[in-house]
Amino acid sequence: MEAARRVLLLGEGNFSFAASLCGAAGTRVVATCYESEEEVRGRGRAAENVRRLREGGAEVLFSVDCTKLKDYFLPEKREFDCIYFNFPHCGRKAGVVKNRELLACFFRSAAEVLTEEGEVHVALCNGQGGTPADQPRREWHNSWQIVAMAAGAGFILSNVHPFKAETIRGYKCTGYRSQDKSFHIEGALNHIFTRSTPLPYFKPMICEIELESRKVSFQVPQVLVDKINRGFLELNSNHPVRTVKEKLTAELSQAFPLQNIDCCLSLLHQGHLNDICHSNIFWIILNPEETPSAEEMSNGVANAVLFSHVDFCRDTDKNGWVNVQEGCHISKQYYLRPSLLPYAQAIIQRGTFVPGTLHVLSGPVFRKCLITPYSMPVFHEVVFVCAVNRDTENSCIQMLANSIKTSIRSLHQTVSGFKLSISLQEATSFETTELNDFAAFESHLSTIQYFICMEIDTSGSCEKGSCVGIIRTELVSSELVVVFVSLNLDLLAMLISGISDWRMLWTSDTRFLCQFPRGELRLFKSFSLYPPSYVHDVSFWVPDGEQFDEVAFHTIARQVSGEMVVSIQLIDSFQQSETGRKSLCYRLTFQSCDKALSRQEVAEMQLLFRKEINQRLRVTLR
Repeated sequence: MEAARRVLLLGEGNFSFAASLCGAAGTRVVATCYESEEEVRGRGRAAENVRRLREGGAEVLFSVDCTKLKDYFLPEKREFDCIYFNFPHCGRKAGVVKNRELLACFFRSAAEVLTEEGEVHVALCNGQGGTPADQPRREWHNSWQIVAMAAGAGFILSNVHPFKAETIRGYKCTGYRSQDKSFHIEGALNHIFTRSTPLPYFKPMICEIELESRKVSFQVPQVLVDKINRGFLELNSNHPVRTVKEKLTAELSQAFPLQNIDCCLSLLHQGHLNDICHSNIFWIILNPEETPSAEEMSNGVANAVLFSHVDFCRDTDKNGWVNVQEGCHISKQYYLRPSLLPYAQAIIQRGTFVPGTLHVLSGPVFRKCLITPYSMPVFHEVVFVCAVNRDTENSCIQMLANSIKTSIRSLHQTVSGFKLSISLQEATSFETTELNDFAAFESHLSTIQYFICMEIDTSGSCEKGSCVGIIRTELVSSELVVVFVSLNLDLLAMLISGISDWRMLWTSDTRFLCQFPRGELRLFKSFSLYPPSYVHDVSFWVPDGEQFDEVAFHTIARQVSGEMVVSIQLIDSFQQSETGRKSLCYRLTFQSCDKALSRQEVAEMQLLFRKEINQRLRVTLR
């Protein structure tokens, strides 16, 4: 027999809400009031409700301060499954600041007496919460900022719905300005909070792999520590990126014989980087003979395994494009693979390559990039490679494109009713400024013939199409042409399942994956609604005579914040006429998609960010 669900009610004015819950099957009610029993007795029907509660087996407590809850319960009785706090208020004419403080203290107190899977329900009058659910919505500075107050105690808003007083038998609100008077609750909302997973603290991580028949290890760049070796594409995974890949390959197998070759792909790549900007690469320098210990790594001692921008043995032009020179210890210079296309091209050179067979490569790839909603420092790429006769090149491209379109449409139809448009567009019709990060990077790697684009019409407004894949061809002989198709599986999963933030794909919160049973894609429902955002500005002088590396600037922001920076905007720039010194001012917006993020935590991130850009980019802070 399951234990009864323990429910704690706070700030009961006349105990009418508590009385409505009393007697519910499988529920044990503890109802409390801030005032003394003597003060409450005079309120209409309060004494009768208290009597009903006690007769029904409920516990009734008076003079309970919602900001010090653990003081009222023995340790073995502190764990509640649900806490209700309806229409909290400091009393009389207290303003928004005082009521914010009340909420902040209450949430910290509630965290001490709530079970790990418990919920906190807070009902507020229309407009008080300050979230988009309020209609009309107050200005943020004039609201109680409930999501920010809850975040300070580790809570996220997981649901919000109307507080329907008329459906609660016998309920009557009271307490207007600390009096036995009712108040208007039309449009009131019930906010449901749950615990957030804690903000991660990433320790230095060493990854061990086999490279060129030797075991080597390297330090994982800090911004990728929580994304390396996650196994999203493995056989036992139910992650949506795997589901997208499996559906695609199943559809393509109807038209082509398939051969998977994922097992032989190394995380590290070595070679010349012609036409690739060095700022977009995660460089790894390793020495297999001298591998430092984890303790040495944590102390910053990494003579044998280094992560850097490789400021030596390279020729960089004014645009930041790099060519690694010969004879400069090239055998010890590696980088995390930015694409699977080089591996696909290597397949063509094998004698075992079978024309007409569709070879499939997939895995995570890594790229430094600017912070935008669809720019990912790591994502899962799938590449399809097929060699055909020159005279069947166009029909092969069309067959591949049609199979991919059919598969994506099939996936989308099972998920949502939104209108989906998939198109194959010639590369010559695209301006460089129209390319998203994925397409722009791929265009540097090779000559692209076509872009595969998706548009999803939601609520009558069509979002500009996103490039989810590219198609290119390569002539390998007088009779043979190889067709390459590269797809961003993460972006496909996001667009199909309605995931608005790429970071959600990498969350450790189990509430994400539980929405995607094995082999199924569904419309994602966020478990963290209206997360608070915080804005900080930073201004500095750029070192004289140096080109400012904006990608490195964004990468540092990703690293120090644990991917909590969602936007970086240049808001001011000027140059002193006398000295020629250049000053830049950027605005950073911090926001989490899945975790509680408090104002204090963001302030600490901003301070660390200022320190890091001063040291690593040699800027002079203003």
